[in-house]
Amino acid sequence: MSTPITSWSTSAPRAPRVRAVDWLRGLVIALMTVDHSGTFLDAAHLHGDNWQWWTPGSPLPTAEFLTRWISHLCAPTFVLLAGVSLALSDEKRRGEPGQTRFIATRGLLIAALDPLWMSFGFAAYTHISCQVLYAIGMSMVFMAGLRRFSSRTLLVLAAAIQIFGELSTHWQPTVEPLHSLWAYLFVGGPTFGRAGCSYPAVPWLSIMIFGWVLGRWFVEPRDHLARARWLAVVGAASLGLFVAVRGVDGYGNWNLHRESLDVLQWLHVNKYPPCIAFTTLELGISFLLLAAFVALDDPSAPRRAFAPLALFGQTAFFYYLLHIHLLHGAQIAFGLDPKEHGLGTTWLGAAITLAVLAWPCWLYRRYKRAHPDGWTRYI
Repeated sequence: MSTPITSWSTSAPRAPRVRAVDWLRGLVIALMTVDHSGTFLDAAHLHGDNWQWWTPGSPLPTAEFLTRWISHLCAPTFVLLAGVSLALSDEKRRGEPGQTRFIATRGLLIAALDPLWMSFGFAAYTHISCQVLYAIGMSMVFMAGLRRFSSRTLLVLAAAIQIFGELSTHWQPTVEPLHSLWAYLFVGGPTFGRAGCSYPAVPWLSIMIFGWVLGRWFVEPRDHLARARWLAVVGAASLGLFVAVRGVDGYGNWNLHRESLDVLQWLHVNKYPPCIAFTTLELGISFLLLAAFVALDDPSAPRRAFAPLALFGQTAFFYYLLHIHLLHGAQIAFGLDPKEHGLGTTWLGAAITLAVLAWPCWLYRRYKRAHPDGWTRYI
């Protein structure tokens, strides 16, 4: 995740992977698969986590809502851990030439795969969408330069983006190309022709910055239990901030407000773009889960029970590029009408997808380990 393929040799020193990061990434891969399975196999699958699409008073069926809600953890965790991995990789390859160029080039490639490849899998190009790969890729492009700043400066910048991001809705240019540029950078939504953006770059950049600072912190030597305690404190503080923001129910909710005191209304937060309530809730959960995995990440314990999570966590990008096409292809091949199916088919479809892709992911991981400086560095 750092330098051009030709810029350094295979003999460069390599730091061990942080297993807890792989385990958490593997967990959210599984949750993501459930959500995307529902997209193709469940006509009642909910998509009401955007204030622009939500009609106040609409029902929130508990089972459908919670199935969708657990997947909210995925995108912010992916972006957070992408920042962690970027920082660890940058540290591992410190002093090697071409770091900045590689990060920017890889970021542009990742961002381009959303309209060029994932839009085919999701909608057969009937709609060209920039989603989480676009957010991760463009955030990496920004981080190619921003990573030179201190952790304190970066934290201030990330906090400022989160705090003031909602103000971007107060000015909505209508003239092209300003309208599309504003959407791709700040607010999302339809842009031009069949194109649109669900994951505007700047709000998600703040989450990658948090991940980058976290990755720098992981580089520092520290007992794993002490590290877990600090992560738990950060997670609890983030959830406390969520309760405050959602409780006041004003600024910070990006116009998707509670309609009652019901638990589901507290959890029904704006994801597109990530408001303060969404970010603090999901990152709070992410930090607590990461704290639990770090506490279990005793170097002397093999933790074989987590092997499936490690597999998918270490091949997450490869898996992501395949799973949507597999789900959509299976829906077409077997004539699966979402109107005839529901949550049972959704969970079954997710389990089958994970099982089918486990072997290709294992083969890819083995190949990548044998060729660490080849094309796999981009994937």
